[in-house]
Amino acid sequence: MSFRLAKLRFRRVFRRRKRQLSDAGEQADEHLERHVIRRLGHLWQVKRFVGLWVLVIVVLLGLVSWQTLALSGYYQHLLPAPGGVYREGVIGSFTNANPIYATSDVDESVSHLIFAGLFKYNANNQLVGDLASGYDVSKDGRTYTVHLRPNLTWQDGAPLTASDVAYTYHLIQNPLAQSPLAPSWQSVAVAASGPSTVTFTLPNPLASFKYSLTNGIVPKHLLQNLPVSQLRSANFNTVDPIGAGPFEWKTLQVSGSEPETMQELIALSPFAGYCGGVPKLGGIVIHAYASEQQAVNDLIAHNIDGLAGLNGMPETLKTAGGITSYSLPLTAETFVFFKTSEAPLNDVKLRQALVQAANRQQIVASLPYKTNAELEPLLPGQLAYNSKYVQPGFDLAAANQLLDADGWQTSAAGVRVKNSQALTFGLYALDTPEFHKVANELEQQWALAGVKVQVYFEDPSDFQNTLSSHDYDAVLDTISLGVDPDEYVYWDSSQADIRSATRLNLSEYNSAQADAALEAGRTRSGPELRTIKYQGFLSAWQADYPALALYQPHFLYVTSRPLYNLSHITAINSALGRYNNVLNWEIRTTKATD
Repeated sequence: MSFRLAKLRFRRVFRRRKRQLSDAGEQADEHLERHVIRRLGHLWQVKRFVGLWVLVIVVLLGLVSWQTLALSGYYQHLLPAPGGVYREGVIGSFTNANPIYATSDVDESVSHLIFAGLFKYNANNQLVGDLASGYDVSKDGRTYTVHLRPNLTWQDGAPLTASDVAYTYHLIQNPLAQSPLAPSWQSVAVAASGPSTVTFTLPNPLASFKYSLTNGIVPKHLLQNLPVSQLRSANFNTVDPIGAGPFEWKTLQVSGSEPETMQELIALSPFAGYCGGVPKLGGIVIHAYASEQQAVNDLIAHNIDGLAGLNGMPETLKTAGGITSYSLPLTAETFVFFKTSEAPLNDVKLRQALVQAANRQQIVASLPYKTNAELEPLLPGQLAYNSKYVQPGFDLAAANQLLDADGWQTSAAGVRVKNSQALTFGLYALDTPEFHKVANELEQQWALAGVKVQVYFEDPSDFQNTLSSHDYDAVLDTISLGVDPDEYVYWDSSQADIRSATRLNLSEYNSAQADAALEAGRTRSGPELRTIKYQGFLSAWQADYPALALYQPHFLYVTSRPLYNLSHITAINSALGRYNNVLNWEIRTTKATD
């Protein structure tokens, strides 16, 4: 009975739930019909409203994105980044990377990057250690003991020791090697007194000796078995040079069959073992150009990134886009050297008149860069410089009075005459745009005082022969002064002698007072005492007028893309000084946030 009742109850519950599900389905259909199906017709009526809101949202998102990008410049800026290969053009040809032979602009550039010296110059043109960690000087000033950095290696992995340093200087001194550096190293005893110690013993004290220790050192283990007489033509110099500098040899490529179009490409890569640190550049390629015009064209076309060796800024570069020029002050000075040993310039009154008839400011204004007129043989800032000993400035009236008093009378032709001899002489200069301007200015200025000057412009080879033979009346030239005030080779009377190794006393200046002061100044070690000793030289030079001091020249370097950290260089001693900060050169950029 109970089973029957339970069965009936289950059937009633099932039928009730079935009716409920049916009612729920009908209600859902009714709601769907009422709230969705019947309202689909209204969607077309609101499409413009919906579309407008979608458009507004899209525009707002676009504006926010644009504003974010636009404002990024306010909190982001470009910073130099490591990497990239820098392509530098140099006028000339490549012949020898060996530092004991390299003399041309191209050779010196390649050699300077591959080989390291005991010392080098930093971005502030200060002498600092390269392979050397420091040095000591004996009390008598004759012995310099140089200490090498620890764990030095050559680019082939071999250890670099004091034996390599001594070997390098012995090679330079060996007459069979025929190194152009030899004259500066005669009578200097060099010895490796330990694995990392080198001693240099001089015949006499020399305060400026440390500045001569910047030439590259060569590896003894690669060259010692080669006959010295065959060293100049060794494959080491041109095929596989091994040094210890910041960059190492990679390859040499020659292109162009004609002399005018020939190019030599020397590829260098960073040397990870360089004692001064790894360069930031990924490499340097030196493009050696036989033609200056081809080099300029490639710079404009951005086939190279920088160009060294121009004597002036060509008009095509001035108007080309993306070109930046750097004017780097040289520790040098441009003079007119009067040959004081022969008439008519052996007359001190005439030389004084020529100095006062020269308008330096007008000459400086004609130069393609800004610089200062100079009035004495030392540059401002150099040790021993003293403004008390400057030459007189431009004063044409005073110059004419001096010439009148000296017996030079003005003829009907406007040229001064004395004892039936016209006041005329030849002025020789290198054939460059800069020297053309300077020499022509001087010719016109001296003509106003009744002095007739014949200017001769010569190519580098002929000009060098003129300088070597002293075959001139006067010569317009620039001499490198460097950091130290030792100017013995330019003004001591012994350096005018034909037997002199360099014969760089271009004025053939002979003064007992100047000689004594120059020799005393270079043999004293204390800066105060050296300053005092050099005053005698400055005083004699001021009174004797052996030359006309003109201006401090600059070195021109031109780039076709940004070259970061080159501008940090304050001054350089030569064209190679552009590399004083080469470890920090960068050409790539990256974005950074403040």
